[in-house]
Amino acid sequence: MSEGIRHPFQTPPAEGEAVEVAPGVLWLRLPLPMALDHVNIYALDEGDGWTLVDAGLSTKRSKAIWERLLVGPLRGKPVKRVILTHHHPDHVGLAGWFQAMGAELLATRTAWLYARMLTLDVQDRPSPEALTFYRRAGLSEAELAKRTGERPFNFADVVDPLPLGFTRLEEGQTLRAGGRDWVVRIGHGHAPDHATLWSEDGLVLGGDQLLPGISANIGVYPTEPDADPLTEWLDSCRRFQAFARDDQLILPGHKLPFTGLPFRLPQMIENHESALVRLLDLLALPRVAVDCFPALFKREIGPAEHGLALVEAVAHLNCLLRRGLVSRSLSTDGAWEWERR
Repeated sequence: MSEGIRHPFQTPPAEGEAVEVAPGVLWLRLPLPMALDHVNIYALDEGDGWTLVDAGLSTKRSKAIWERLLVGPLRGKPVKRVILTHHHPDHVGLAGWFQAMGAELLATRTAWLYARMLTLDVQDRPSPEALTFYRRAGLSEAELAKRTGERPFNFADVVDPLPLGFTRLEEGQTLRAGGRDWVVRIGHGHAPDHATLWSEDGLVLGGDQLLPGISANIGVYPTEPDADPLTEWLDSCRRFQAFARDDQLILPGHKLPFTGLPFRLPQMIENHESALVRLLDLLALPRVAVDCFPALFKREIGPAEHGLALVEAVAHLNCLLRRGLVSRSLSTDGAWEWERR
């Protein structure tokens, strides 16, 4: 029986400092300008240099912190490789910066393609497809007009240019890093082709696929409005259960390192399955996506959280649609109205 979740390291590293969580493995943190105010970075000692796992946002503050880290805890040794867990900007932001200094980038093909495509896709105003997506989700005319006149978030705002050239990570591959052999296992749902790395001595580099205490955002976006990432997420969690052990130390992309993955994986599954049940109850009457926040999140959603809540609501609705439990039809104002079958 699983022992539950435990946190062997209760205090995260201070800004510009590091905590050794295993021989040759340093835990670093970089700030994020949002409610989830940090991202974890791991540095694997290669003797004559370092392999980093993720890189943080590209900001002046992050670069200044990295300069301190490189001459301090990293002892002036070069960053030789960056392993990217997934394409989201808080993880890929400075990967290209390190590449420009000579580091090799390792990533799944999908993660690299998404990251490079999004950094090149700079928009001054939302695309017609994005505005259609928001209308389908039930945003009001006033909200749509506001978005129409605003510059949207662009990856290039916080992600350095990614030069051509990367080394692909694939499912089942063995990778040597930091004096250990790691097996690459690919997850889906939070991000397509999200790499996790598992060592025989019980370390797991989990990225955002394996988080303690909080749920990774599972979202649908205008790039693929009918996607079903929640089913992919649940399938990944179930597949990872075959490899989970209580003695493993999980090194996540956010929050504290933890043990108890055999407990955490079913908990992650149940979190979303329960949300689907609540959502299905709500859909006894027709609803648009923005009506679904209370049932899904059980709390007030503020302006800063609205975007992530919206894409997650659509993900849960698309999952129910794929299961054949709901139907949808377009209202006169162009929004999808969802209803239990």
